[in-house]
Amino acid sequence: MPKIRIVVVDDHVLFRSGLVSLLSDFPEFEVVGEADNGREALRIVHLQEPDVVLMDVNMPVMDGVEAVAALRKESNAAVLMLTVSSRDDDLFGAIAAGADGYLLKNTDPAMLRESILSVAAGKSILDPNVTGKVLKAVAAAGAVPPSNLGLSPREIDVLRQIARGKTTPAIAKALFISENTVKTHVRRIFAKLEVHTRVEAVNKAVELGIIRRS
Repeated sequence: MPKIRIVVVDDHVLFRSGLVSLLSDFPEFEVVGEADNGREALRIVHLQEPDVVLMDVNMPVMDGVEAVAALRKESNAAVLMLTVSSRDDDLFGAIAAGADGYLLKNTDPAMLRESILSVAAGKSILDPNVTGKVLKAVAAAGAVPPSNLGLSPREIDVLRQIARGKTTPAIAKALFISENTVKTHVRRIFAKLEVHTRVEAVNKAVELGIIRRS
């Protein structure tokens, strides 16, 4: 199995170095880049095309929330926030910007590993210490889970192409992305929709009103 390629973004050098060392102990991970602010993270992600970005929230130049919002427009990498902050504005800001997970820095190595594996597979992760805040906010707002099940705009574009019966090379050509990127999107679509085939994905997406059948 190919290793999960990770970029670590944190402005605290000692913490970042320790995290990189820790991740290097896991055979399924490969750290392919480091950055100390959000703007540098965008450059590194563009160059390295990682599978997962571990992102701090409070950083100079460009903070983690701004960086997540920018990444969502140009990268299919999963973003897992890793921070000391459990403040509501940081937590909900990161979620609204499109983060795939939110962990506090006191998490243990085993949970960090499982969380990285989960977001790389297209799932969402919340630290147990902040889950209650999210649930209370949802209850207070009378909100319901979004009908698109967290699919990104690009993943929905790929779904529409699948519904038209297009192959992976044809989708890549139509959307001006690589075939590997298409495969990554398809893998995440399957995980989010909890399906195993393209036919199942299209049927469920039509049923939920995410796309219309072509």
